[in-house]
Amino acid sequence: MNVTLRPCLRRPLFAVCAFALAVALASPLSAAGKATSDDGAEAQQPSLSDEERAEILTMLDETEARLRELTEGLSEEQWTWKSAPDRWSVGECAEHILLSEAALLDTARQALASPAVEDWAERTAGKEQMLRQVMPNRRPGGGGATAPQEIAPSGELSRDETLERFAAQRKEVREFVEQLSAPVRAHLAPHPFPIFGELSAYEWVLYIPLHTVRHTRQLIEVQESEGYPEG
Repeated sequence: MNVTLRPCLRRPLFAVCAFALAVALASPLSAAGKATSDDGAEAQQPSLSDEERAEILTMLDETEARLRELTEGLSEEQWTWKSAPDRWSVGECAEHILLSEAALLDTARQALASPAVEDWAERTAGKEQMLRQVMPNRRPGGGGATAPQEIAPSGELSRDETLERFAAQRKEVREFVEQLSAPVRAHLAPHPFPIFGELSAYEWVLYIPLHTVRHTRQLIEVQESEGYPEG
C-alpha cells in the first residue's frame, strides 16, 4: 500500500469532527478480511488474513521511512520551530506520533486480553472503513494543537532521541503484528470517543500507521509554513 502524504491541517489524535465520523460509520466495510458464505453473501472473518498482515506491515514500513525521510538532517532550529504558539513544531508532531503509538499498541494488547465476543461483526460494523477514510485526512484550516495529556508532546526530545525511540517502538509493533494469531476482530476495547465506540484489536493495530500518516501530513504542513527555517 503506497500512501501519498499531502500537506493538510487538522487537529491531532482523537480531535476528529463528529460529522465526518458519522458519515464514515455509515460507509460500507472494506473488502479486506471478507469471505463468501454458503448463500453467496460476504462474511468477514475474525482472524487476520495473510493479506491483511502483509498490508499492515507494509504500511508500518512505508510510514516509518517517510517520517525518517522528512526529519533526518534537520537542524535544531527546524526541529523546534513553530508557526504560532498554539501550533506544534516538527519535533512535537514526531513526539506525538511516538507517544500515541505506545498507547495504541497497549490498547490493542488490552483488547486481545479481553474475552472474545460472538457479536463482534455487529459491534464493529463500518469502523475499519471509518478509520481508513477519516484518520489519514486532515481538514485545511483546522484549529491549534491539542491532545490528551498522556500523549501531548513535551517538546523536550531531540531529533536523534525521537527517531531512535521510534525505530525501537516500530520494531516492537512489527513483531506484535507478525505474531498475531488470535481472532483479532473478536476482541474489543473501547475508544474514548463515543462515536467510535468499541474497536477490535485489528482496528487498533490498523490505527497505528493511519495515525502516523495523519500527523506526518501535519509535520509537512509545518515545513511548508511561511517562515520555516531554511536548512
